[in-house]
Amino acid sequence: MTFRLLCFTLLLTLTLPLQASGKKDGSHIQPDNLYPRVKIETTMGNIVVELDRARAPITTNNFLRYVDKRSYEGTQFHRVIPDFVIQGGGVDKDFRELSKFPNIFNESGNGMKNSLYTIAMARQNDPHSGNRQFYFNMADNPSLDPGRNWGYAVFGMVMEGTEVLDAMALVDTHYHARIGWADVPKEPIFINKVTVLPPQ
Repeated sequence: MTFRLLCFTLLLTLTLPLQASGKKDGSHIQPDNLYPRVKIETTMGNIVVELDRARAPITTNNFLRYVDKRSYEGTQFHRVIPDFVIQGGGVDKDFRELSKFPNIFNESGNGMKNSLYTIAMARQNDPHSGNRQFYFNMADNPSLDPGRNWGYAVFGMVMEGTEVLDAMALVDTHYHARIGWADVPKEPIFINKVTVLPPQ
């Protein structure tokens, strides 16, 4: 009996971390909902985004795990370019880069286009360097779609708050000499809270 109990305890000890690690990609958040909705509360108003787990499961789950960890709260939209993009989610009020999960596979070939009011994953030159930063398309941006080269993965659509994004796109920006970035809002735009909404 003691031997069986020992084996069971050992099995439990080995499987629990595996189960926990299997949930680190965000897939445990509303797992049966292919189109989870997220509310992003900013200093300029609220935005509701419907994510597309059917066509961009890796990117959607990655975004949701940052939401689940409340990791977007207190970040700022540090790049605003009218008729192009509004980008954020990666730096705090002092422009310090925040901790990240591992980079994810680029799902830009999922059929979704970088069209007006879509949300997409920001990245560096490496096509698979997407991580925590995201952007809203403020125009139809076919130059960001895949072609002969990798594009930028779209993973959702703004359902409410387009007027908030329109207002953001009009804020005054400047070259921030200390950090060496252009298109930085003179008056910071912060994300106060991000929550996953109940399934519809």
